[in-house]
Amino acid sequence: MTIPPNAVVPPMPPWRPQPPEYPWPPAYPGPPDRPPNQPVPAQPTRAWSDRGEWPGRLYDRLLEQRIVMAHGWLDNEAATRLCAQLLTLDAEGTQPIRLELQSLDAELDAALSVMGVLDALRVPVSAYVAGRIRGPAVGLLALADHRYGYPSAVFVLSEPRLQFDGTVAAVTEQERQATHLLDELAARLAAVTGREVEQIRSDLEHQRMLTVDEAIDYGLIEGRAEPRKPAQTGLQPGPHD
Repeated sequence: MTIPPNAVVPPMPPWRPQPPEYPWPPAYPGPPDRPPNQPVPAQPTRAWSDRGEWPGRLYDRLLEQRIVMAHGWLDNEAATRLCAQLLTLDAEGTQPIRLELQSLDAELDAALSVMGVLDALRVPVSAYVAGRIRGPAVGLLALADHRYGYPSAVFVLSEPRLQFDGTVAAVTEQERQATHLLDELAARLAAVTGREVEQIRSDLEHQRMLTVDEAIDYGLIEGRAEPRKPAQTGLQPGPHD
């Protein structure tokens, strides 16, 4: 076919490249040790069906066994809950209470509040210490009728951390009250250990640290926590056992 010289040739439509041929859906490369396009197995989901409720239920079961736990930082709010648990068990029965002190530190006034309740209980209390117990929290231990330490327990005799604010007169009054409370704590520790109050105050000031054996010699605890008796299976021994 011959095109005349004067003929008008319409312009060619612009060329548009075709999109590349991608697989659909895109292939997931997967981890380095997994071949391409191989499906990745779903990871199992781990969750508590009653998330947020199981700690409370666990503590309720412990309370049914007359076991009370105190751990972490004991402030006024935590001290109120602890006092409520102790008073409830004291009102419900005459069996001893087991008080577990787990890595415990405390505000001075909060510790003295719990100490006052421990002093007023009618039932005996046995305290067991695990982890590091320090500062005014040691006073809770001193108010128990029987005191024991797990092998990993560490006892730190130290003064509480206090902060004062306000006017000069207000700060002076707060310091006076804190000194009075600290003297009360030292007197209770001296009474249970058989040591002089001056020595207790000196040990608190210098942050004396005691192991379990040293705490026994110091008079702070009676001994090491003994293993609990094995659970009863209900089976009677046979004639050849």
